Amino acid sequence: MKRRDFMRAAGGTTAAAGATVGAAGPAAAAGGGGEGGGESGGRTVPAFGSYLDDANLYSEESIVDARDQDSVTISVGAGDGLAFDPPAIWISPGTTVTWEWTGEGGTHNVVANEGPAGLDSGSAVESSSATYEFEFTEDHAGITTYRCIPHETSGMKGAVAVGDDVETTTLAGADVKEPIEFGVDIHEHWVGVSVMLLMSVSMVFTFFTLKYGESPHTSGGD
Repeated sequence: MKRRDFMRAAGGTTAAAGATVGAAGPAAAAGGGGEGGGESGGRTVPAFGSYLDDANLYSEESIVDARDQDSVTISVGAGDGLAFDPPAIWISPGTTVTWEWTGEGGTHNVVANEGPAGLDSGSAVESSSATYEFEFTEDHAGITTYRCIPHETSGMKGAVAVGDDVETTTLAGADVKEPIEFGVDIHEHWVGVSVMLLMSVSMVFTFFTLKYGESPHTSGGD
């Protein structure tokens, strides 16, 4: 390769590297890309309060968002027989919820504890075929907690949130970006390192080519 052609190639490599740095800069300033549009938290769920703290199978991560469904089924006597599954759901007005007995854990019922929906399946029964159905409407908007009366103290509790106008909390997202030193996102950090390494190699190659001249096997001149 002629020295002039080499210099053009080296200059092109350096320019391309600079363009890569320039492209990474705006992305970092914009807070990154990807799904979520730069959102900095996890999913939003209803704040059901302390009543469910000792409910069997319950955690904030276990809350089921079923607002896009017309019907939801909840098992009565799940787990070791003393739980509702799922224990907490979030639905839209117009959704019908059906509780289905598993036949495990003894006699159960579904009775409201607090809230706008008057849930009451009647006397506790032991059955693998019993069901209780309730249609939640606009009149039941908000949060209703309920329990199995014979096993409330054993943690057999549940809750239903209806509509979007309920108190919510945002869970810590597992996919939240963690900044590294100097506040640089890990992706942009490695892009910068790679670009600087590429530029350094190009400059060293250029230096040695200019210092020691063209290869003796190269013929021709400028």
